[in-house]
Amino acid sequence: MTDSVINFGQAQFLTSAPDIRKLPADQGIEVAFAGRSNAGKSSALNALTRQRQLARTSKTPGRTQLINVFTLSDHQRLIDLPGYGFAKVPLEVKLKWQKSLGEYLQMRDCLRGLVVLMDIRHPFKDLDQELIHWAVESDIPVLAVLTKADKLKSGARKKALMDAEEAVPGFGGDVRVITFSSLNKHGLPELESTLNSWLTQPVGTRENDTAHDD
Repeated sequence: MTDSVINFGQAQFLTSAPDIRKLPADQGIEVAFAGRSNAGKSSALNALTRQRQLARTSKTPGRTQLINVFTLSDHQRLIDLPGYGFAKVPLEVKLKWQKSLGEYLQMRDCLRGLVVLMDIRHPFKDLDQELIHWAVESDIPVLAVLTKADKLKSGARKKALMDAEEAVPGFGGDVRVITFSSLNKHGLPELESTLNSWLTQPVGTRENDTAHDD
């Protein structure tokens, strides 16, 4: 274990890439954020980094098709993957992005964890499940973040979390669930703790980091 604690407020935008071939060198450690176009991904990134405009929300599907890269240090990065499930995106664009997403999860050795953001009122839709299965098959730990938790009262929020936790074993692999609100910062400490553990692993290949049996 490491005692180092990451200051997420130091995150800086580095580049936007149309696919994995335009990303920075496959070195260091990356943690990726993914979710449907209306899941509150940009708001969660902004809450995490204490920067209101770091991840800019956009109602234009074309902009959301880029992979946005934010640096935390010389060897630590946050990756903002394009929002999926946008109804108005043409089918060929959706298929292209699905291919790019699969390539990123399966081929990016420096990826150490995937945060899948889902509206707490509509979790685990088909594309969310497909994404989690992809990650599990690639030995990538997943943190399922149920966003917009402030939209539900305490009892309903706890039930949504319990229902989600009951669904998790069906994925196999390392999948955990938390509830989150970018509005009141509910769940932020849990998000930070998980990201910190992923981002402070020894730098090396994913195979070396995950080569152990339970």
